[in-house]
Amino acid sequence: MTSKTSLIAFEKKIERLFLNKKIKFPVHFSGEGNEDFLIDLFKKIQKNDYVFATHRNHYHALLKGISEEELEEQIINNGSMHIYNKEFNFFTSAIVGGCLPIALGVSIAFRRKDSKNRVWVFVGDMGSEMGVFHECSKYAARHELPITFIIEDNGLSIDTPTQKIWGESSNPPNIIKYEYNREWPHVGCGQWITF
Repeated sequence: MTSKTSLIAFEKKIERLFLNKKIKFPVHFSGEGNEDFLIDLFKKIQKNDYVFATHRNHYHALLKGISEEELEEQIINNGSMHIYNKEFNFFTSAIVGGCLPIALGVSIAFRRKDSKNRVWVFVGDMGSEMGVFHECSKYAARHELPITFIIEDNGLSIDTPTQKIWGESSNPPNIIKYEYNREWPHVGCGQWITF
């Protein structure tokens, strides 16, 4: 299991690579503050379970078992929004909500095959307000599918407060939502500029 310090150290390493122009693609960092929740969550995720992540996925990939070396190579060569590893059943999508219907389909397949495997799908708070999220989560709940939706809530839809755009929301019982404070800009590791 990856530790909090190793997760943070990995992000710091990717930051240095990005600032030194070794990464030529957009990079989305987690920032410090949500490691404990994710470490605890991934203790529940079994080896054969499937994990579908978002554009901000480095911690998820490491906690699922992908090595730091492989993840770093994929970030450098493919971009951090396109991490994939079939051996660890780990998939991502840069499209907001893009993994949701795919994850739902995998959970339907598991149900039909009487599999013990589960699907875990991550989505940001903005993505959780979209129609595709509501359709997938409601369908999954009504059919008692082996899927859990995790909303990573930093309170922002890119750079605008999510509740200002969408208003208040409540979640069905098959959805886990946690809040964290964003440390980094939406993309990259540049510095905040105030006018």
